[in-house]
Order: sequence, then C-alpha cells, then structure tokens
Amino acid sequence: MNIINDKLEKINKTILIVDDDPDYLAEMEKVVGSFGFKTIIADGQKKAEEILEHTKPDLAIYDLMMEKDDSGFILSYRTKKKYPKLPIIMISAVISKRGMTFSLDTKQERQWIKADVFLPKGIRYDQLHREIEKLLKM
Repeated sequence: MNIINDKLEKINKTILIVDDDPDYLAEMEKVVGSFGFKTIIADGQKKAEEILEHTKPDLAIYDLMMEKDDSGFILSYRTKKKYPKLPIIMISAVISKRGMTFSLDTKQERQWIKADVFLPKGIRYDQLHREIEKLLKM
C-alpha cells in the first residue's frame, strides 16, 4: 500500500523544467517524467514567467544561462518573490563552459542565488531524483 501512496503522491506533483537547449529540455522532461512526476516545460525565461503567471508548480528546475547569461538567476528571484516556498533546483554548465563556480554554501551566496540546490549539468539522474524527493519532502 505504501508503494501505491508514493506513486499517487508523485503523480500529484508538478515540476516546471526550463532550459533553452531543446535537446536537454526534452531529455529532462523524459527523465523527470520517468520518476513519476507531471512536468511542464518552457524553453526560456520569458515562457517560464508566462507559465508562472497562472500555474504554481510544486518544484522548478532552471538552467542558469538561457536568453541571457543570468536568466536563471533572474527567473529564480522572480519565482521566489511570487512563491517564496517553491523549491528551485538550478542546473548549469557554467562551470565547464566559463570556468565560473557557484554554490549555496554561504549565507552571502544564498542571499543572491535564489535557488535551493545548485547542480552542474551532467548530473546523474539518481542524484537528481534524490534532490527532488528531498526538496519535496517525500
């Protein structure tokens, strides 16, 4: 009975996935869907903001660099302003592409990076699944 309840709980959770890379977006939609969650996708910050005007997901996964290099940061900030308790996972290839590093290890970083988890692209799907379940307290 517990397995059935877990599946029903996941089916009732919606995750917004935002990335401007259509191949990565399709892959993430498939993977997160395979975890048992409903998904909504957007191909950039602008589309995501349109979705967030009328939909409140249970969790969001944002790419950092989309239309602009800081689109993910701006989207996270605006999302948290509208839905303060909405968990956000930021995924980015900025480390490999630009050599820049970000983390949420310090209070100062958490003040301007409005995400709950920051992960590099190339993340293992089992790790992503654990992070989602942890943030959704499943």
